[in-house]
Amino acid sequence: MKIAIFGSGSVGGYFGGRLAQAGEQVIFIARSEHLRAIQDHGLRVDSPKGDFVIHPAVAAQEPAQVGEVDVILLGVKAWQVPEAAKQLRSILGSDTFVVPLQNGVDAPAQLAEALGAEHVLGGLCRIAAMMVSPGHIRHTGIEPTIAFGELDNHASQRCERLRQAFEKAGVRCEIPSDIHIAMWEKFMFIAAISGIGAVTRQPIGAFRSIPQTRRMLVEALTETFNVAQARGVRLPDDLVDKTLADIDHLPAEATASMQRDIMAGRPSELHAQNGAVVRLGAEAGVPTPVHSFLFASLLPQEQLARGELD
Repeated sequence: MKIAIFGSGSVGGYFGGRLAQAGEQVIFIARSEHLRAIQDHGLRVDSPKGDFVIHPAVAAQEPAQVGEVDVILLGVKAWQVPEAAKQLRSILGSDTFVVPLQNGVDAPAQLAEALGAEHVLGGLCRIAAMMVSPGHIRHTGIEPTIAFGELDNHASQRCERLRQAFEKAGVRCEIPSDIHIAMWEKFMFIAAISGIGAVTRQPIGAFRSIPQTRRMLVEALTETFNVAQARGVRLPDDLVDKTLADIDHLPAEATASMQRDIMAGRPSELHAQNGAVVRLGAEAGVPTPVHSFLFASLLPQEQLARGELD
């Protein structure tokens, strides 16, 4: 398969690297120093599951340099999806499909509007990874897992073909019976830990252990659960308790990428995470007081990072 990794940072770089290591035809679309490092020295990945280097690696700055591909793994940040969708048209063939790996639940609809629903799957991934330096990615924890599926949840040959490619690459891969439930399950988890971590400026081990912030955590999870239910996404009844248990088993020093971006003064996924819970809750008539507090508290810094506030 000819696979383009659009957004070859820590997430796209890891999963694309594993596919390239397994012999798939992978093209990394990257920018600036990261692109030059990949072109000159290859893509280096450090991982508890085995370090490796893809060298030589095929990398390009512009999608137009790549030509049509079979699959696009979209690894950009959630707030970059609408602009990325415009650039994807140059590598989109009649049978090309896009797998979005963003946090949140908005990306499939945004891509479908720009590219046509027939070109889009629902998708998500689970991994803790970071950029060490240009061309160098470190997988720090969590079993790397990718999941995707047709938006109407029908079984398809293209999903199975991609699943087999990931299986060959040694990556845990799932085709859920309902991709929307799977996406909302992750959304519920990531929006809660991202927002509370960003407001408290503390790692997971701290805010899950203090009664007051643990209560916020439970309430944030419950709000997203209620929004999903009101929108017809039938999450498992015990998902809040299960997600809280999963959070309790994370490394105490862990932080979410949105939290790290906010603390570093970079644009973040605030609007796609806590902001989306508030927006979707308002549309469904579901109160979201904790997420509203998190979103409002973090919004001034977000606007500052985006140059929208002096």
